[in-house]
Amino acid sequence: MKAMILAAGLGTRLRPLTNHRPKALVEVAGRTLLEIAIARLRECGVSELIVNVHHFAGMVTEYLRGKNNFGMRIEISEEPSLLDTGGGLKKAAWFFLEEGPAAAPFFLHNVDVIAAVDLRQMLGFHTRSQALATLAVQRRHSSRYLLFDEQMRLCGRRLVEERKTELVRPSPRFEELAFSGIHVISPRLLELMSEEGAFSIIQCYLRLAGLGENIVAYRADGDYWRDLGTPESVARATEDLKKQPMLRGGG
Repeated sequence: MKAMILAAGLGTRLRPLTNHRPKALVEVAGRTLLEIAIARLRECGVSELIVNVHHFAGMVTEYLRGKNNFGMRIEISEEPSLLDTGGGLKKAAWFFLEEGPAAAPFFLHNVDVIAAVDLRQMLGFHTRSQALATLAVQRRHSSRYLLFDEQMRLCGRRLVEERKTELVRPSPRFEELAFSGIHVISPRLLELMSEEGAFSIIQCYLRLAGLGENIVAYRADGDYWRDLGTPESVARATEDLKKQPMLRGGG
C-alpha cells in the first residue's frame, strides 16, 4: 500500500523550532514528526511512501537516508516553489499511478498532526463507501469547517474568520466538522485534478463535490488528535506522548 506525507511547508508558526530545520524534523518526545507519521502509516500496511519537501529539503533527504528509509521504499518530491496540498499531490501523481487503472487507494497525511485515528478502519470505510476521497473529521472547535450533508457527503465549507459559507451541493441540513489532515484517496481523483500550479486540495474536493463526486466524512470524534502548528502545541504533544507512547506508532 502507498501513502504520501505532506511535509513541504515552511513551518512559520513553529518558529523558532524551524529556524534551522524543516517542520518534519521537529521532535516530539524524542522522535521527529516525520518518523511518527511514517510509523503510523507503516503499522496499517503502507510499504511505499512519497514525501514532498521544500524548506531545508536536503535535511529531510539526508535524514531518511540515515534511517535507511525505515526499511520502506520512500521517494522524494522536491518542490522548488511551494505547491500547497493539492499541487503537491498532483506533482506526485506518477507515484500512485505506476500500477495503472488498478491502483489501490492511498493515504495522504499531514506531517504536522499526531492522531490515533484507526487507519485500517478508515480505509475499510472508504472502500465500502466507494468514495473518491474520505476525510477524517471531528466535532471540535476550528477556524474553518467542512460541511457535510445527512449522508456525510461533502457539500461545502465555512470559514469562521472570513464569515464566509460556501455551499457547492444543495442540502437542507448540514453538519460542520473540522478536518484532521488525514485522507484516503482513490487514484481516479488524480485524473480529475484540473487545477494548476499551487492550490489547496480542499479547493479541488469542493469543485468535485459540486459535480456530484462522492467525497465523504470519516468520523473520528473520539480519537486523539493534535495539530503541531506552534511550539506550545509541540510541548503539549510531548507530554501526551510520554503518557501514551502508542500514539507514536511502532517505529
